[in-house]
Amino acid sequence: MFSLNYKVTTSNCNRGGSLKLYSALQMMQDCSEMWIDSEPEVKAYFRDHHMAQLLASRQVEILRVPHYKEDLTVKTSVFGMESVFGFRNTVILDGKGKPCYLTWSTGAFVDKVSGKLAKVPEEIIAAMRLEDKVRMEYKNRRIILPKIVPEIHAGIKVMRNDIDYNQHTNNANYVRMALELLPENFVVRSMRVEYKIPAKLGDVLVPEVINAGNVIYVVLKLDERDSTIMEFCR
Repeated sequence: MFSLNYKVTTSNCNRGGSLKLYSALQMMQDCSEMWIDSEPEVKAYFRDHHMAQLLASRQVEILRVPHYKEDLTVKTSVFGMESVFGFRNTVILDGKGKPCYLTWSTGAFVDKVSGKLAKVPEEIIAAMRLEDKVRMEYKNRRIILPKIVPEIHAGIKVMRNDIDYNQHTNNANYVRMALELLPENFVVRSMRVEYKIPAKLGDVLVPEVINAGNVIYVVLKLDERDSTIMEFCR
């Protein structure tokens, strides 16, 4: 288990004074990335073998949206690990310790030089501290799109500020792009994201939106291939 403390400040609030979903995802991501400091053997192995863990999918259940000046604690823990994938929970708790966001995610282990999947040996997996799964609904990490003709929007160019230290679009920024395409009165209660092809600086992502009523799907296309698939439920 690894945790970080936050306060809901002006820069991560929307115009109503509530925490932006984009900002909540950034908090989750930061905590997940820094978790490796709590596992020195895994950290050393990844460093020595030039490996990284890239987010492959995330499911988020929103129980309550925090407001301006609230104190928050973000906690992340790993509940499973395979040779090329890791599975974790990340939760955001309010000042009273009650959950606001429950999430689970899949991370893929990759070689930073080749960009291909890389295996973690059994002895490193055995050294990992695994914890119990958080109680929540666990949906499939694969998102199946309904057979509805999508609405195609203008392409979005990947800018310098979209890129993180892995040299591709930061995972929260795909969601930020998609949220702009939802109706203003659409209140997101849960979401799933499936990351398939990372977008790099200068790439153009073409959004396709499928409105299925209480569920809206946003697919970001890169060279006519699915880069990121997102499901937003209200």
